[in-house]
Amino acid sequence: MKTTCYHCGDECNEHQKIEFDDKSFCCNGCKTVYEIFSLNDLTCYYDLQESPGATPLDIQGKYDYLDDESIIQKLLSFNDENVQIVELYIPHIHCSSCIWVLENLQKLQKGIVTAQVNFPKKSVRITYKVDQISLKEIVVLLSSIGYEPYISLEDYESGSKNVDRSLIYKLGLAGFAFGNVMLLSFPEYFEVNEFWLEKYKHTFRWLMFAFSIPVVVYAAQDYLISAYKGLRSKLLNIDVPIALGILVLFTRSAVEVLFDLGSGFFDSLTGLVFFLLLGKFFQQKTYNYLSFERDYKSYFPIAVTKVNKNGNEETIQIYKIEKGDRILIRNQELIPVDGILINGNAQIDYSFVTGEANPVQKKSGDKLFAGGKQLSGAIEIEAINSVEQSYLTQLWSNAVFEKDKTSKFTTITNKISKNFTIAILSIAALASMFWFFTDATKVLNVFTAVLIIACPCAIALAAPFTLGNMLRIFGKQKFYLKNATVIEQLAKVDTIVFDKTGTLTTRANSEVKYTGSVLSFNEEKALKATLRASNHPLSRTIYETMTKISLEKESQVFEHTGKGLQATVATVDVKVGSASFVKNEKEQFSSDTSVHVSIQNDYKGKFTLKNTYRKHVDEVFQTFSAYDLSVVSGDNEGEKVYLKKRLPENTTLLFNQKPEDKLAYVSQLQKKHKNVAMIGDGLNDAGALMQSEVGIAVSEDINVFSPACDAILDANQFEKLPKFIKATKQTMRVIQYCFIISLIYNSVGLYFAVTGQLYPVIAAILMPLSSISIVVFTTIATNILGKKL
Repeated sequence: MKTTCYHCGDECNEHQKIEFDDKSFCCNGCKTVYEIFSLNDLTCYYDLQESPGATPLDIQGKYDYLDDESIIQKLLSFNDENVQIVELYIPHIHCSSCIWVLENLQKLQKGIVTAQVNFPKKSVRITYKVDQISLKEIVVLLSSIGYEPYISLEDYESGSKNVDRSLIYKLGLAGFAFGNVMLLSFPEYFEVNEFWLEKYKHTFRWLMFAFSIPVVVYAAQDYLISAYKGLRSKLLNIDVPIALGILVLFTRSAVEVLFDLGSGFFDSLTGLVFFLLLGKFFQQKTYNYLSFERDYKSYFPIAVTKVNKNGNEETIQIYKIEKGDRILIRNQELIPVDGILINGNAQIDYSFVTGEANPVQKKSGDKLFAGGKQLSGAIEIEAINSVEQSYLTQLWSNAVFEKDKTSKFTTITNKISKNFTIAILSIAALASMFWFFTDATKVLNVFTAVLIIACPCAIALAAPFTLGNMLRIFGKQKFYLKNATVIEQLAKVDTIVFDKTGTLTTRANSEVKYTGSVLSFNEEKALKATLRASNHPLSRTIYETMTKISLEKESQVFEHTGKGLQATVATVDVKVGSASFVKNEKEQFSSDTSVHVSIQNDYKGKFTLKNTYRKHVDEVFQTFSAYDLSVVSGDNEGEKVYLKKRLPENTTLLFNQKPEDKLAYVSQLQKKHKNVAMIGDGLNDAGALMQSEVGIAVSEDINVFSPACDAILDANQFEKLPKFIKATKQTMRVIQYCFIISLIYNSVGLYFAVTGQLYPVIAAILMPLSSISIVVFTTIATNILGKKL
């Protein structure tokens, strides 16, 4: 009797077999892995799939090169004094149990903080603490449990670029077998009862049997394995009825040939698998066409400030950053590219990358990593490479910012697929029982045709194709969504909360007037250096009017969120912000939009700004009149009368709101069972953006991207916001129409299958056609919606 390894499933050699804990292992490596799991209470790994592991390799001394610090630096995605992040390509990732064990690495080693698997890319992103574990120890650990990473220092990405052509090979094999089986079936079709059939009948049948074996064993294995794993996990997935149909056809045909009862259904069997794979190939190609490339160029319509050699500042697109460029990073801005700190007080918050909120102090000459957020004034860095494609996208999708914004529609889709499978199996069984007592010759055809024609693939495809195409269309319109779930969430929104400054207003054409004591030359330079560090729209507006004033670079600036700026510039103490912040009691209740200034704790005056609202703000709010609308602002009530005249009567206006007040307001609305969309500029709204069902950051030409948001809207497209939200509702309607089409198709197909008028091979042709029809319908429908935008 053959014995298989409890860990990896390979056959155990009787002479090398190792017995441990009443289990058999093929080698010491597999036994060691089992012991590691047992010691760390991870034996439930084996419950996910029988023999899920892989045989560990002899790795002694193999990774000694990872003791070299210069080599380690080439592999790391992030590195500071405490935390390092590495992304490793692991070819052996192949199933749910692989994902489970890799994402539980922190239970095997305390130094590992998190591990996130990217299943399509077969990679794992590991965050770990430097003082507790090294990269070499992590790689050795992975290899010891059967997941040896692929590491190539010359071309680290080459391993992940391998193209999976298995579907093409399976399709080719199935097509070859189907063509030959059809050819060999011709004598049977035409009932040739003379020389050819009598002499070669058995030869032809055995050849057809031989052609069908690789089709079932290799070409159809994905359906069989998927169904098997689903049943083991007590789940009825959409591959169960397909796999059952394939097995029934093959078993019945094999029995007929073996016992000389007939020619079997090898033509239907091979045709079924061929057309299933053809439909799958079409779906794959179409989906690859529809799904847009998630790179930083698409997602981030933001720009950074480049400091030229002559000291002048210019705004450039983020993807135009080149090695050696000097970049100005203001307070609360994200560092878009790895660089060296040139000057400034760097307090970097890497929580967007590592999840740890403690800011890191850096000095001139230190390396800064992309994804960090500057917390203390402005700094200048020198870029040491260009922006890495997709890095900021990965940052946007970091699990640190995941919250329970679950998609009810996805649940409904899965639920429909499950119930659909149960219903189809029941119909197939009842129809077979009926024909067994009526006309037993039709039982097999009816049973198989029902299972094939009613495959719920069309239902499963409706959502991803529709939402995927809309993501692409929105992206072209400069409305960038984090993922497809955001479309559904937007479709459910019934309450919209707007920030005012930087969202409804724009810095373009703003009028600035200064009233107060005349500032000296040194005081003006100190004020400009202070304003330079801030990203707040009012600060930027004033800063841009001070073009004739030279810049004092040496400064130490602290921004008090929602209040103002405090700085010391060349011994000059500056305060800029609200009246209460600069301690001007007389101006605290002023009705205009103003920024107050004090020098050496002596109140000097104020900059009065006349807000310029974005074009078509009135039309946007009138279009949203059916929603519950609110405007929350950190500014005073100076614009209240003006806004009341322009906005719908039911609009709630709140002023003097701190960031925590905005978050609390959104939370309060949600307690009233409202689905809230928060629309802000990403500066003081991060908490509210994350709390809301959908957080939309309006982006102009400044680097204020916040991973807390679910979508980024180019400020120039603000007037299209109502159309975007309307399009999400229409998108969900398209998916509902897909369900109706699929239901009609299945009802008609089942009628002909149950009444015995549909052969399995015809059903196999119609099944991918149904999927194709859904794809074509969703593509046309969503493109029509796109043209309306």
